[in-house]
Amino acid sequence: MSDSFTAEAVADTTDVDTDPTAEDVILECRDLSVSFEMDRGTSRVLHDVDMDIRRGEILGIVGESGSGKSMFASALLNAVVSPGRTEGSVTYHPPDDEADPVEVLGLDKGPLRSLRWEDISMVFQGAMSSFNPTMGFREHFVETLDAHDYDVAAGIERAEELLSDLYLDPDRVLDSYPHELSGGMKQRVLIALALVLEPEVLVMDEPTAALDLLMQRSIISLLSDLRDKYDLTMVFITHDLPLVTKLADRIGVLYAFEFAEVGDTTEMVHDPKHPYTRALLNATPNLDAPLSEMRPIEGAAPDPVNVPAGCPYHERCPLATAECEDVKPAMDAVSATHEVACHHWSDVDDEIPLSTGVQR
Repeated sequence: MSDSFTAEAVADTTDVDTDPTAEDVILECRDLSVSFEMDRGTSRVLHDVDMDIRRGEILGIVGESGSGKSMFASALLNAVVSPGRTEGSVTYHPPDDEADPVEVLGLDKGPLRSLRWEDISMVFQGAMSSFNPTMGFREHFVETLDAHDYDVAAGIERAEELLSDLYLDPDRVLDSYPHELSGGMKQRVLIALALVLEPEVLVMDEPTAALDLLMQRSIISLLSDLRDKYDLTMVFITHDLPLVTKLADRIGVLYAFEFAEVGDTTEMVHDPKHPYTRALLNATPNLDAPLSEMRPIEGAAPDPVNVPAGCPYHERCPLATAECEDVKPAMDAVSATHEVACHHWSDVDDEIPLSTGVQR
């Protein structure tokens, strides 16, 4: 977790540009699972995930390392590398009401390649290694445009506009090589490259992980502006819950390869109902809470080959009962915009108080 999560950062969720009418689903995931066969058994790294991603929203996906975040991102584009096995369904709903929905996991190689850049694009971890060091940035853009039969001149004009939107000098950047730009600049070029074919959805896997705090906050602000200008839907994958509260309309918390809690950002920060979400908040440095109130999360996340029966969090949860050990909780509606998978969510206010000082 970042040490930037002050009380101000928690409380300041009102600057997130939410649209409560954005209920049109653009990506629909059902029973989405990813697994790998290993010598010691089947490694389950995403399990029966259901998620509706709404057109025009920014959805933040948060969890510890190894919780399934990157697998969820890759599964959305059917990009899990072999020998991984992706099962379930990911349905893309094009903007044209007359166009048929697209089952992403059922696409052949050619249509899938087109969908990955032209409809749903992704910014993978590590801008440092995403570019060919022997090619200038202009060549990277031209190569992408050529590969998808886009008009190169028009595409370069769009690239120049995107780079300007990201506060980069287009002429300097396009005539540069990767080693000539800083990490933060390369990350912004990568975002521009991901958007040059005008996709509807941008999936970002830890796009700010290697950047300093100031650059992280700068990119978060730029992403919000890009969403508004280009009518984008964004999925922002991160381990940094404080950071994503500045950007996302909704937040989904992954634990042990499935969602523990999903809700409107304000509700998730001010009144989370899953013990794990509360533990994440209480383990984060906060200027308003005494150091003595900070609580590390005891124990470790489950082994993907040996996830416990019942609630996957029960071995670390202070509220766990025999029911939690034996019965897996279903998602339960806390409100119209908030759901949680916990048998005892109605007890968390009394049993696990928040130390952030902003509890509703």
